[in-house]
Amino acid sequence: MANPNLTTGGIWRLHRGDQEIARLTVIGTDMPWIYAEVETLPGFEEFRPLFAEQERANEKEDWEQAGACYTQIRNALAMSFPDGSPVAEFMLVIYDDGTAGWRFHDERFGAVNQ
Repeated sequence: MANPNLTTGGIWRLHRGDQEIARLTVIGTDMPWIYAEVETLPGFEEFRPLFAEQERANEKEDWEQAGACYTQIRNALAMSFPDGSPVAEFMLVIYDDGTAGWRFHDERFGAVNQ
């Protein structure tokens, strides 16, 4: 049976605390990656520079800087599945063109503190 969280059109949500700051509408998958169009909501703009820095670091293959951005994102934000349940672990990239790609896991990778 197909995973309903990966269905095209499914909406994953990005949160800062109790505030929803983006909706990610699934447009396709290439496992383990999921791809979406991003609808930004109030509260997202604070994080736009961080996602832009992460995108630049990935393009330059500056994995140390990309990792630092990942840590900041994970310390500040949470994701939820289309059914509203929390995503235990994720690696999210939001691109300047209004799309996103991410991977997720059912368990935390470990403490994310810096």
